[in-house]
Amino acid sequence: MSTRVTFAFIAIALIFGLGACATPGAAYVPGTYVGVGKGHGGELKVAVTVSPRQILKIEVLSNDETAVLGDSAFEELSRRVIAANSAEVEVVSGASSSSEGFLAAVSAALAQAGFKGGAAKAAAAVRAPAKAYDVIVVGGGGAGLSAANEAALAGASVVVFEKMGVLGGNTVRATGGMNAAGTKHQAARGIADSPELFFKDTMKGGYDKNDPALVKILSEKAVESLDWIESMGGDLSDVSRSGGASVNRIHLPAGGSKAGPEIVKTLKKAAEAKSGIAVFTEAKVLEILVDKAGAARGVRVAIGGREHSVAAKAVVLAAGGFGANEEMLVRLNPALKGFATTNHSGATGDGILLAEKIGAALVDMKEIQTHPTYAPGKEMVTEAVRGNGAILVDHKGLRFGNEMRTRDVVSAAILGLPEKTAYLVFDTSVRKSLKAIEDYVKMGIVVEAASPAELAAKIGVDPAALAATIERYNGFVAAKADADFARPDMPRALSVGPYHAIEVTPAVHHTMGGVKIDTATRVVSTKGTPIPGLFAAGEVTGGVHGGNRLGGNALADIVTFGRIAGKNAAALAKK
Repeated sequence: MSTRVTFAFIAIALIFGLGACATPGAAYVPGTYVGVGKGHGGELKVAVTVSPRQILKIEVLSNDETAVLGDSAFEELSRRVIAANSAEVEVVSGASSSSEGFLAAVSAALAQAGFKGGAAKAAAAVRAPAKAYDVIVVGGGGAGLSAANEAALAGASVVVFEKMGVLGGNTVRATGGMNAAGTKHQAARGIADSPELFFKDTMKGGYDKNDPALVKILSEKAVESLDWIESMGGDLSDVSRSGGASVNRIHLPAGGSKAGPEIVKTLKKAAEAKSGIAVFTEAKVLEILVDKAGAARGVRVAIGGREHSVAAKAVVLAAGGFGANEEMLVRLNPALKGFATTNHSGATGDGILLAEKIGAALVDMKEIQTHPTYAPGKEMVTEAVRGNGAILVDHKGLRFGNEMRTRDVVSAAILGLPEKTAYLVFDTSVRKSLKAIEDYVKMGIVVEAASPAELAAKIGVDPAALAATIERYNGFVAAKADADFARPDMPRALSVGPYHAIEVTPAVHHTMGGVKIDTATRVVSTKGTPIPGLFAAGEVTGGVHGGNRLGGNALADIVTFGRIAGKNAAALAKK
């Protein structure tokens, strides 16, 4: 994904006490200089304009970072660089790779300008929150932004506290799509689906450990959530299939781009347009404040090294799961020791611990999902690659199971191989069907070759075996029946060169457990009654997904229950 964004902070910087003079002798040759760095997604190019003693403007010319994540990080970094008159500033938490690439590019540009080192200026004053709001939202991912938008639409004053340096949480990393049944996009493709079938698939996928009342809401209301996102300018018009689904149900942007960034971008833009929503990043909530009756009445939050007690009539917990908290994961499941994670670094279970401290009940905490297709040390590969036709082969070049089984089953099959890794194999027709694959190509994790035999030689498997495997699979596609593993959906033969492969292994992906909620998203106490004033939505909660989450259900979950939490929190605040 390429973007062109300008962040200009010229004389305005003086208003905020940022200073304009470097130390004597630390001058620039005036002009605009271009520097290049390497971000998470690939090359990042910036143009930096300087006066004799001051950085004036930073423009991102091109980058391959996730748009909403990169743009937010670059805007904040531009402020910091201009404030310090130097590229030696701290990275933005939650976007470290993008930050490092950006700062490297700025440094390269400044070196061309003859920069020898500037004097760091006093940081701008840290903005403080108001003393009270109607609704406090803890967490700025998809669930939190959904809640904030709905609460503001209901007339509530809202503040969002996000502990990382950028909004988005795990949602911005979601490479798949949103499940919804009975949508206009399914109808346009002749796909027969219903909330009832959606419900059955979700309960079956979760091994009937799910809370049926919550799943009923998910299956019935997800279509409204999808329409809501699109009503705000989002695009979820493409339809594919994820593991465990009976029909094509997972919705993505046109062409198969990543749905998570699209949803965050849409929700963020909508929130920025509402005067009733205040957003603070790098704002860590330390405590949920309760009154003598045990009702949630605000939070204690740390911002810029200072702590603030902020009152509210309702608090919405949307702080995500604990997929990046290895200590917590291993305590619950020792077999996960040493596992990589697809989660962002802030997914440490803070919200769950905050709620537990004031008496919240927890549910399904040992239910932890691994995603089967993680490129080791690099990136999670979306399930849509398999949904659009890719196969999985072992290190002998042979298929070893139905690629479209649920994530836990496919993960177990890969971990059962001697090498504990497998190869995701696909052709150019699959690549052209899904824009997300281009991101993996730019990252350098895709091996390409003219033929199956040449591909096999490149990845170290038996050429004859891989060629035979693909030929046999193509025969199943033609016959519309997989005689080996009963894969139900084979959208295309793998017959268009060049051919591609990505080595993959399972990684911790989703934590199904969390605080217990009722159908109104009220947090339930260990006594079985709702904690007054406290709501929760998203991965911080448990009960929706049971023993295993189906691909596409997380985005449906966070938007659907985030909306409910925001509406109900606002209604309580207005009483």
